[in-house]
Amino acid sequence: MSTRVNPNCRLEDQGFEGLGRVYYNLSEPALMNEAVARGEGKLGQGGTLLVSTGAHTGRSPKDKFVVRTPSVEDSIWWENNAPMAPDAFDRLHADMLEHMKGRDYFVQDLFGGADPEERLDVRVVTELAWHGLFIRHLLRRPEMAELAEFAPEFTVINCPSFKADPARHGCRSETVIALNFDKKLILIGNTAYAGENKKSVFTLLNYILPGKNIMAMHCSANHAPGNPDDSAVFFGLSGTGKTTLSADPSRVLIGDDEHGWSDKGIFNFEGGCYAKTINLSPKAEPEIYATTTRFGTVIENMVYDEDTFELDFEDNSITDNMRCAYPLEAISNASATSLGGHPKNVIMLTCDAYGVLPPIARLTPAQAMYHFLSGFTSKTPGTEVGVTEPIPTFSTCFGAPFMPRRPEVYGKLLADKIAQHGASCWLVNTGWTGGAFGTGSRMPIKATRALLSAALDGSLNDAEFRKDANFGFDVPVSVPGVSDVLLDPRRTWSDGAAYDRQAAKLVQMFSDNFAQYLDGIDDEVRAAAIG
Repeated sequence: MSTRVNPNCRLEDQGFEGLGRVYYNLSEPALMNEAVARGEGKLGQGGTLLVSTGAHTGRSPKDKFVVRTPSVEDSIWWENNAPMAPDAFDRLHADMLEHMKGRDYFVQDLFGGADPEERLDVRVVTELAWHGLFIRHLLRRPEMAELAEFAPEFTVINCPSFKADPARHGCRSETVIALNFDKKLILIGNTAYAGENKKSVFTLLNYILPGKNIMAMHCSANHAPGNPDDSAVFFGLSGTGKTTLSADPSRVLIGDDEHGWSDKGIFNFEGGCYAKTINLSPKAEPEIYATTTRFGTVIENMVYDEDTFELDFEDNSITDNMRCAYPLEAISNASATSLGGHPKNVIMLTCDAYGVLPPIARLTPAQAMYHFLSGFTSKTPGTEVGVTEPIPTFSTCFGAPFMPRRPEVYGKLLADKIAQHGASCWLVNTGWTGGAFGTGSRMPIKATRALLSAALDGSLNDAEFRKDANFGFDVPVSVPGVSDVLLDPRRTWSDGAAYDRQAAKLVQMFSDNFAQYLDGIDDEVRAAAIG
């Protein structure tokens, strides 16, 4: 138990009854002690916490629901967000509260958003101590004095031992993530995958902020040293390189996953990072690698030596989605404020499993909107339940699973911000080259970094460009430090005709997918459409 809580806003004041011990806002060492004592994890090298999430090693998007109430009826994108009836949610909530009686719980009162004027006050109630540590890393921690006055606007209840009843609770399986905007509650049951905690808060902000004319973005961000106004954002789904590429030691990291773009500039939603560790390299990604032996880092679903606790970064026998969670201050070049100016560069990261797209392309504003709404990438193994190899997919706004509003809402907001502030736009392929998945190889990270550096420092604009025959965007012909062959994907294939067939297939996929947006876009974006 702790006195670090608003005395007028304890769990009993929120309708919880008969709980065991409740631990409010424990520090990192205290949470680690509790987690180890309760058998939730083991201490690893450097004082990390080694944990397993059990059966769920990735998100369960098909088990995520939004409660269908009159206040949100006309603003939720129901084709993308499964509805739950209000009475079903009430039964789920009541049954979960009953299940929680007699059990110990950990409470963290946190902020979602680095901008004090726009942040969301969130209380996260977790059954597992290590979930408390995880979300303490991933959201933003109030000062001690702020905790005494903290009153949550939304509350997340995460209870992995609770199993939903589809017939009674109106859900799909025993696993459930249910958002109720009216009751300001999120209920998570029957999954210990920690990413559900942070993504549920991201979904909240994705609904709330657009109503304030703030663009909510599934992106990483950084800025030039000493110049927050020279910032860049990197859109992309998990596995496209958002975390790796934004943690460039030559720039200042604002954040690695979720940001807002307001009239003042950009701000990080989070206070930490949740990085994939499969094949993590101390040479290519030294800052992230160093966190895997840092005190307090949560190491999730990694194989390790039982005697030495040395991590195996190549063994994916548990999952390809092995991760580590750590606070932003673990990265030496992280911003102290998590704030930046209006982006000068907007980068859209895609992981092309077809091996068709070039490593970088310059986009017009209309093309940027086309590719933002398309959101083409490949789901990488482990990020969702059942994904075992790269699956080409279109995830609008590079984050469809977290978008409660219609894609056009986010698209228009981004288009307005780009037009107002004159950002340059780029499409970067971190996927395959020299062939599709199974034949080709992953894009060399050294080349990707070199191309991004040229884009961010402005020198790439002076390069010679060619018009891509398939997609119509501009592709550089030559860039220092990057093979000219790599810049022309057709030349990387041993069979040019096979590339042409693959490219035609991908163009048709783009065209078929984009048909759903044609009625809601302007003529300029419609003209940029492929096919």
